[in-house]
Order: sequence, then structure tokens, then C-alpha cells
Amino acid sequence: MDYISESEIRSIVQKVLAGTPAQTNPQSAPVFQSSSPVPKPESCASPSIKTIAIGSDHGGFELKSILIPYLKELGHTVIDCGTSSKEVVDYPDFAFAVADKIRQGAACRGIVIDGAGIGSCMAANKVPGVRAAMCVDYITAVNSREHNNANVLTLGSGLLGVNQVKLIVKTWLETPFGGGRHAGRVDKIMEIEKKFLKEG
Repeated sequence: MDYISESEIRSIVQKVLAGTPAQTNPQSAPVFQSSSPVPKPESCASPSIKTIAIGSDHGGFELKSILIPYLKELGHTVIDCGTSSKEVVDYPDFAFAVADKIRQGAACRGIVIDGAGIGSCMAANKVPGVRAAMCVDYITAVNSREHNNANVLTLGSGLLGVNQVKLIVKTWLETPFGGGRHAGRVDKIMEIEKKFLKEG
């Protein structure tokens, strides 16, 4: 049985996102190379080692406990924003705690986990400078970074298995922002935020 490598999967995903036919033959699938210059990484120690803020409510506590050592294994510095047990808490508090680390510049990326990932995404996106994305698979992880320059990832512990979460997290952390035409669109997202900040 032939297996497709990770680089070949990335190539297929990129072609789907770009709207061009994907080549399913592993021998002919080229490794994707962005034609746009990749911007410098966020204010991190290095392009590959980042400070990650992570938080969860009670529903995401177990998954957070698994991800923290995994992130360290990947070489990242981790800031644990809580919660510290399965005692019932409110997800907006921890989504804000993580998002605020991004706003302050204390962390380069943030990860928030609750039962579905939706509420934490909504809460985190209320914090200026945050672009939170709820991801459920490899494709959404790639798209949220390459197209949207997401700096907070939200996950639903009730929707995903541990191995799938690890794939999403690793992919999300390693995928650079594509720049080019995507940069102007991300700028427009941030202009919406600035408009309401000025009015406030």
C-alpha cells in the first residue's frame, strides 16, 4: 500500500485552497512553495521556537494537560493560563486570559480549549489584536494560518481525539502566514476592529 507523505498532503491541501485541481499521484505532487514572500515571524525567540499561552475551561482541562508537555516536546515555551482542575469554570475567563497574553506581547501564539471551541473563539476575538480561529482538521489549521494569520487557536475537546489535536496544533504552529493577497485581507479585518475602537 502506498502512503502519501506529509509534504505531499500539504501540496494537495494547498491546491484545494487555491482552487486548482489537486494531484493525487504521490509521484507527481510537488511540494508547495508560496510565490509570496513569507513575512518575518511574530516577536518570538526564533522562527521555530515560540512562547505559547494555553488555557482551558473544565471541559478542556484534560486535553490541556496533554498538550502542555507536547508543546514543550516540540521546543516551545508554555504559559499555562489555567484552569487547574476539572472544577466547573467559565470559558470566557480563560479565553480572555490567553488572548490578553497575545495583546500584551507576552506570547506569540495562544491555544484555548473548551467543550466545542466556539465560545472561546468568540471571546478571544473580542480582544484587540487577536485573530482567533477554531480549527477541526489539518485543512482548517493550514488555512487559518496561511490565509488569516490567526494568532489564537481554539479547540473543542468534545469534538477531537488526542492524535487529531496534536496534528492540528503542530500544523498550526508550523504553517507560516502566506502574505501577498492575504495580507490586504487581514489588514481589512484589523481595520474593522480599529473602526470600532475609535468610536468607543
